Amino acid sequence: MEPKQHQKHAALARPAAGEFGRHELAILGASCGVIKDLAAQLAAHLSPKLSVAYVDADHAAGDAAAQGGAGDADALLQAGAAAELTDKIHFRRLDMRRGFDKFAQQQWLADQSLVLVNGNHFRARQQVAIVSAQKPLDKKLDRLTDVQLVLLAESQTELPAYLEAHLAQAGSVPVLHLADTAGIATWVQQWWQHRQPPLRGLVLTGGRSQRMQTDKSRLRYHQQEQQAHAAALLAPFCQDVLISCRPDQVSHVPDGLTPLPDQFLDLGPMSGILTAFRHDPNAAWLVVACDLPFLSAETLRYLVEHRHAGRVATAFQSPENEFPEPLITIWEPRSYGVLLQFLGQGYSCPRKVLINSDTEVLQAPVPQDLRNVNTPAERAAAQQELRGQ
Repeated sequence: MEPKQHQKHAALARPAAGEFGRHELAILGASCGVIKDLAAQLAAHLSPKLSVAYVDADHAAGDAAAQGGAGDADALLQAGAAAELTDKIHFRRLDMRRGFDKFAQQQWLADQSLVLVNGNHFRARQQVAIVSAQKPLDKKLDRLTDVQLVLLAESQTELPAYLEAHLAQAGSVPVLHLADTAGIATWVQQWWQHRQPPLRGLVLTGGRSQRMQTDKSRLRYHQQEQQAHAAALLAPFCQDVLISCRPDQVSHVPDGLTPLPDQFLDLGPMSGILTAFRHDPNAAWLVVACDLPFLSAETLRYLVEHRHAGRVATAFQSPENEFPEPLITIWEPRSYGVLLQFLGQGYSCPRKVLINSDTEVLQAPVPQDLRNVNTPAERAAAQQELRGQ
């Protein structure tokens, strides 16, 4: 019997991020000024729907610093300060002395739904190639690893032969004119939409049910246990549905349903949400608590149809106050890092995450559907109401 091979690190599923973010496009084939102008015009078109970041380099500042100058660093950084955070009232700027490795880049850009990159200086997983007489791409074909779009600059009417040959294996690559900013923005929106994360379902059952004095997930309001009823509601909208539970509850999950035992323990609902993202960090999770017996398919459909995949999450506003309701929410993949950041600061409340993040908040079409049931008296009242429906 051969000994098991030693594994030094945990085999974690990793987010499918590129050099800078989950959705990134390097633009190359033109001068840096043209690329930055295009990025600015696209940001103006895209910003109502997508949070757009732009990545560039200032080689002039680097050359100045190499020659003994300040390299655009202000007095504090020159004096040895590690960082300077400046509140510009309309925006904030962070200047840092530390190196900016791949991991730091992804951390700082994780809140963006799209990263546009100056491909003259940096590589990105996918590219937009500009065909221009001023900046031919024949010497940069090694950077064109996954071209998604070709743009023809002014006076260009066709692709050069070397580029056609290079793109031959990629199949059909759309071609637009560089001057058609609105058309390019429409293409980017469609490109992004087609790559939005898949939706998986998660029924939260791991609470202690202390007020109810019995396991809420096993109560029957609709001829089956509530965990099974919630899973059936989620199924039409998700590629699959998992039952989030404590390890000691796995045997209580009904046959035909898949348990996902908590790996983050004693954190309340955040235990289940974080465990789901550890299981699959590249999916969006439609999370529903098990104590919502009035929840309907119509309300779930409304949530899914109004999903804003470019934000951290899409949630309903609670009918009881102005705050978002975290336990009937679509949590996008980018929320994984946000949740961990809050946990690192000592907060385990998902609602606090939603309140302080880029969340799409909806008005529930039927507020009654969001009513949760936590006590024996509420349970009796709910059962009576449901029998009368």
